[in-house]
Amino acid sequence: DLGKAVSGAHAVMCLRLQLERQQAGLLPDLREYAGRFCLSSRSLTGAAPGVKVLHPGPINRGVEISSELADASESLILDQVASGVAVRMALLHLFITRKDRGEKE
Repeated sequence: DLGKAVSGAHAVMCLRLQLERQQAGLLPDLREYAGRFCLSSRSLTGAAPGVKVLHPGPINRGVEISSELADASESLILDQVASGVAVRMALLHLFITRKDRGEKE
């Protein structure tokens, strides 16, 4: 139950359903999947006030997240996508420089 899963949550992270990998027939019907698992404002009613919604992109609108919620004030999706490369670069830099420091004893 999606409502129970997000109950009290301060942040909710969606991931993209990789439609290109669904050719094996694991999903009976995309409409059925969206009806059951698509995150929307209605499914967030039990979440904490001011809940933030994240998704790394790209999104399948109406499949894993509703267009209305993706564009709502609760959504940090565009910020997350815009910052994604810089954050990954910074993390890689930290890992590399830490490793270098450990080797220079």
